Amino acid sequence: MSISTKRILFVTGRLAEHSLKELLVTLAPRAGFEYEVAVLGISVAALLQTDWVRRKLTVSDEIQRVVIPGWCGGDLAALTKHFGVPFERGPKDLFDLPEYFGGGGRPKPELNEYSTEILAEINHAPSLAADELLRQAERYRASGADVIDLGCIPGETWSSVGDAVRRLKSDGFRLSVDSFDRRTVENAVDAGAELVLSCNASNRSWASQLNAELVVLPDTLDDLGSWDPTLNLLDANSRRFRLDPILEPIGFGFAASLARYYETRQKYPHAEMMMGIGNITELSEVDSAGINFLFAALCEELHIHSVLTTEVINWGRTSVREFDLARRLVRHSIANHVLPKHIGGQLVLLRDPKLRQFGEAGLHRLASQLTDPNFRIFAERSEIHLMNRDGYWHGDDPYEIFDRMNATVGTLTTEHAFYLGMELCKARTALTLGKQYLQDDALRWGFLTVDEVNAIGRRRHVASSDHDDAADIKPG
Repeated sequence: MSISTKRILFVTGRLAEHSLKELLVTLAPRAGFEYEVAVLGISVAALLQTDWVRRKLTVSDEIQRVVIPGWCGGDLAALTKHFGVPFERGPKDLFDLPEYFGGGGRPKPELNEYSTEILAEINHAPSLAADELLRQAERYRASGADVIDLGCIPGETWSSVGDAVRRLKSDGFRLSVDSFDRRTVENAVDAGAELVLSCNASNRSWASQLNAELVVLPDTLDDLGSWDPTLNLLDANSRRFRLDPILEPIGFGFAASLARYYETRQKYPHAEMMMGIGNITELSEVDSAGINFLFAALCEELHIHSVLTTEVINWGRTSVREFDLARRLVRHSIANHVLPKHIGGQLVLLRDPKLRQFGEAGLHRLASQLTDPNFRIFAERSEIHLMNRDGYWHGDDPYEIFDRMNATVGTLTTEHAFYLGMELCKARTALTLGKQYLQDDALRWGFLTVDEVNAIGRRRHVASSDHDDAADIKPG
């Protein structure tokens, strides 16, 4: 967001006043604006509603813009009309204000471009019912797959492959068939499959007659020249093909197979190539997102325009979506000569890009200002921090914290106990993984994040047992 020099009014609650003012002292000169802070008579800014703000707020003539907390509910247009100055929701976390005002770096790109096609394999396709085939294909397409690969069973003929291909094509799918069985492959191609996996000396005599593109494998892994007779035959028959030097699993020649891809690109600078990355994501007991990113980068740099992957093993259950995000990210990075960071963090799943802390002094200051029974929860410096007007409890064990709090506060309602249990569990998870915890907000899991917006109304009700504040913010 570009900011010209203007005077901005920041609206907040009592507990965030000190932190907000401390942040604005350094942010305002950098971002080029002057500011005022309006502290309304409520402790938690997340409880604000626009109707209540309209009754309580005063806006001076010098103000050109008003920023209210991101959690504030209600109609901003009504505030703009009432006060005659633009109102906008800022970030939910006040520590995100520098990024909100342009201090977080360049604007996020849209990441619409990519150059690597995804073939998503449905394993053991012949054993699946037609409806299940369609369901898996639709799931892959929704995740970003460009082509659905029908993985066949080695040594068997799929007699109904033509029906399967025709049905999927009628639903708009592009298809490939993964088999060396002649009858299966010919029927699939006749029905509309556009790509055949694979072709080598064992089947090139009849595969070279197919009206489809072929994936060519070397006959001997350590001799890329071994596929030359196949390439010559396909050229003679004017058949399209792409080269796959075969990616080997770790422990079975992985590094050497990477070298083969580089060597193939040097030897055949203009040939289409494919890489079967499922041999690593499926056969390595490690979260797949980072693996998919690295292979997307390798494919982009070597101009490998297609990958074959699947989602059989549970740790790779989102591999197609991961590679789809990765291929866009690396395309942007390489095309624009920029590092692939600070571009949305959709593939940062377990940890968060950055953490913010109030610090020991800040938490004690907040605890000393509380005058209501509402619980505030923070997670930082290896501890969970729970506080309200009755006390401040902290430690690394949520059960022990809850017990100490309960000994002071007394028995909670079922609803309050459930709410605290949920939030303390999230806080413990955040500490374990190095994630940012923000009370009443979902933990961030990159593209896997599930917003908790459906629960926010209920949570605010639970959290707003401070009768003075709660009564004052009700509409009407």
